[in-house]
Amino acid sequence: MDLSKRIDRAMTNAITQAQGAGDAAPGRLAAALNYAVTPGGARIRPTICLSVARACGDDRPALSDRAATALELIHCASLVHDDLPAFDDADFRRGKPTVHLAFSEPLAVLTGDSLIIAAFDTLAGADDADALRALRLVRLLARHTGMPHGICAGQGWESEAKVDLGAYHRSKTAALFVAATQMGALAAGHEPEPWEELGARIGEAFQVADDLRDALYSEADLGKPAGQDAMHQRPSAVEEYGVQGAIKHLQDILSGAIASIPSCPGEGQLAQLVRLYAERMTPVAPARV
Repeated sequence: MDLSKRIDRAMTNAITQAQGAGDAAPGRLAAALNYAVTPGGARIRPTICLSVARACGDDRPALSDRAATALELIHCASLVHDDLPAFDDADFRRGKPTVHLAFSEPLAVLTGDSLIIAAFDTLAGADDADALRALRLVRLLARHTGMPHGICAGQGWESEAKVDLGAYHRSKTAALFVAATQMGALAAGHEPEPWEELGARIGEAFQVADDLRDALYSEADLGKPAGQDAMHQRPSAVEEYGVQGAIKHLQDILSGAIASIPSCPGEGQLAQLVRLYAERMTPVAPARV
């Protein structure tokens, strides 16, 4: 089964579980959970997670699927919360109204919270034979989600008077990419520490590319509001380096990503995947300058 089908199947199972199919549960919140995760977008984080698991042998694919699903649920939760009026106050996400506009602000808060809980419940539901790995996966995901270095910390940096751009990017974006590489390795029985650098490099590159797209592209191109960094006076690579400097910085980051891949059975295929993401991440033909 290809990775996208594995991810879609696992995500459907997790959302159905969270909705409480057949149980007495609030229907609008149940609908909001599904709305928040579909359409799935690129699913880049769970794809990286499963790709690393495959490269490491993927000896327990059911656990790998749970790791990838938990990671994507956390990512989707973060998008729901990021779009709220208290943060980005966004009207569109993935080409459709954001959850708080489609369902209300209270339900958007509850949707994000419920997705976070569903992520950890997904890992907790692993088979008894996988319990030790599952526990370590829970710890990894928690570390990269909360404080002091997870995506919550990344959002917190935006409230500081002085921002460390490197720490901001490592927390806001790179944290879940590090989680993707480390959780994929751990799910397949490999130690996660050697996979930190690859995840960090991919995550930093993704954030720089996102800063460039936000500055250069239109809302129609992105399927979400553009120009948000400048509007909210958020730190960004474009502000720090300028457009050309940010592009050069992106290329420098990506040049070291492949070299950082740890030795593993599927090292060559994983390198090809990173090259593909590098091509996709580099902004081309911007709609506005």
